[in-house]
Amino acid sequence: MALSKEIVIDQIEVLESNHIQVRQATKIMEDGKELSKSYHRHVLSPGNSLEGQDPKVVAIAEAVWTPEVIAAYKAIRAAQTP
Repeated sequence: MALSKEIVIDQIEVLESNHIQVRQATKIMEDGKELSKSYHRHVLSPGNSLEGQDPKVVAIAEAVWTPEVIAAYKAIRAAQTP
């Protein structure tokens, strides 16, 4: 009986607002059979630091977050701040 813990990024979504939603699955395995699974999600806004992110997330962010997208997001945020 060998227990193991597996953590994988199993879903990456680019939302209409160009935010990137990342889902991380944590699986507890016993002899190759999944015993349990839990999820954690986090969202990255255009221009956020990508330090520590999965390489797949970084690649998607670099493709989607053009200078124009980041500037537009910053302009929207500035307009919302009183």
